[in-house]
Amino acid sequence: MILSSGTKKPKIHPSAYVAPSATVSGDVAVGAGCAILHGAIITAEGAPVTIGSDCVIMEHAVVKSSGGSALQFPVSIGDRCMVGPHAFIAGATLQKGCTVGSGARIYNGVTIQSNARVAPNAVKEPAGDFNEAVFNIEKAPDANAKAAQTYAQFLRKTHAQDTVLDAHVGTAPAGRPREDKDTLAAPVEADTVVDVMMLELQEMEARRREALKNKPKR
Repeated sequence: MILSSGTKKPKIHPSAYVAPSATVSGDVAVGAGCAILHGAIITAEGAPVTIGSDCVIMEHAVVKSSGGSALQFPVSIGDRCMVGPHAFIAGATLQKGCTVGSGARIYNGVTIQSNARVAPNAVKEPAGDFNEAVFNIEKAPDANAKAAQTYAQFLRKTHAQDTVLDAHVGTAPAGRPREDKDTLAAPVEADTVVDVMMLELQEMEARRREALKNKPKR
């Protein structure tokens, strides 16, 4: 499901795949060649979400930004990152080539360095008191209650004018050129791999038959 949030609409590259049961909402940019799988939720709540090219957001993962008048926590996911099933990323930065294991949680203000791997079920939180860092609420016995109340008010206001848009229909992969050159070789399309394997099998069979034909008879 594709949703606008107020005047903000998702921008999804035509070559990206968004599963029918995934949700993409608000000021979200999804890059070329991405795959957003079933049950995934990507939502911008007061700050943008930017996902680079060739990323995978797996089943039931949640990626969300947040931002109010005092604090802004956009999400930035670099090229060729993979976010595992049931992972939760809120207001964080993933540099290129990161892998986030299933069930991992990465919170506002955290940066994961290039090519790093976050272990399954790991928790990455901002330094200091969580409510102060995330909700701008001073440390106190009732800070959790104040955070919940404040966040509920913010979410009601943010999503009050959500509108369902047409579903995203992606295009089939088509050997587009790679933009960065730091990989050893460009990926090969699956159909090409199958064709090469079939040719190799045919050549092997031809050599076997030739060898049997030339084998001396006893």
